[in-house]
Amino acid sequence: MHIFDIYLPVAGIEFSVVLLVAIGFCVGTLGGFFGVGGGWIVTPALNIFGFHMAFAIGTDLSNIFGQSIGAVRKHQKMGNIDWKMGLISIITSVIGLEIGSDVIISLEKAGDVGVIVRWCYMFMLTSLGCYMLYDYFVLRSQQLKNTDSSDPGAADGKSGRRGAANTRRLHRVKIPPLISFPASGIEDVSLWTILLIFLLTGFLSGFMGVGGGFMIMPALVYLIGLPTTVAIGTSLITVLFSAAYGCFTYAVKGRVEIFAALIMLIGASIGAQIGATAVRYIKGYGIRLLFAVMIILAALSVGTEQFYKITGKHFFQSLAGIVLMGTAISMSAIIMVKLVSESTKEKRSRKAKIAQTSDNESRHV
Repeated sequence: MHIFDIYLPVAGIEFSVVLLVAIGFCVGTLGGFFGVGGGWIVTPALNIFGFHMAFAIGTDLSNIFGQSIGAVRKHQKMGNIDWKMGLISIITSVIGLEIGSDVIISLEKAGDVGVIVRWCYMFMLTSLGCYMLYDYFVLRSQQLKNTDSSDPGAADGKSGRRGAANTRRLHRVKIPPLISFPASGIEDVSLWTILLIFLLTGFLSGFMGVGGGFMIMPALVYLIGLPTTVAIGTSLITVLFSAAYGCFTYAVKGRVEIFAALIMLIGASIGAQIGATAVRYIKGYGIRLLFAVMIILAALSVGTEQFYKITGKHFFQSLAGIVLMGTAISMSAIIMVKLVSESTKEKRSRKAKIAQTSDNESRHV
């Protein structure tokens, strides 16, 4: 047994405390910044390093619940949450999550559920990441040509999103009852459409242990038309409550290693504050670009793990762990560097303005 390893009695394995804290910190930073639970990192990471898939999902959901509390509080102070939309999502997401977790338990009894979950991860993350890269490099350039650079919404792509084909099609669905979300600038959209989106993301949360966030945030941006920062804060509401229920339902089924979740939460609680604060300094399209790159690399790591399962060569397992943790650490580092850089610039600008004001006042005297 390594000096930093501890025995986890529920999962029945030994695991590194340092690795748990590192995973927690990275996921907390990424979760607070992107408005997601980080399950696409925690679940495969725990699975790659020794957890059975069902235990990885249940433990991940417990960690997501804990880290989301601090991130939600931070985004609320920054005014990034549409509470009306967030609260509507809760009941529907819980229903979808229960369906997803039941499917996982049934597949676990039938055979190797890990294979199915890994293929779903690869397909979902790769597809979503490629679309977001397309949006950044193709649609954004088209939007900038048609958008006055003086428009305050230009930096976030707000004007372009409202004219996007997906958003227009969704807003044309007028099945009663219709509902508006003043905090997000959304008017007269069908409630059934909103509920269907959250039902799907809730199912994904229960099926893959992802907290629903990695689908909710892009759905709020690309389908409903929310500004990126508001989508981040609002998605955390659904992540928080769906993860809380997911933690409960997996615990009842005996698939949560609570000790590991508490250790990860030590790092996650710090990282969540850093990530949420960084949202102030990175514009909407910058957030989406980092998000797209991150989930594509995460899909690559899961694909590498699948090669290990097929070939039995431990090289692929080691490579999967390196890619996964390398992605989490690199993205967290980028966010922290950007936070320090931009906050320093802001402080210098503030001091310069104060100095200029004092100089002007002295001249008048």
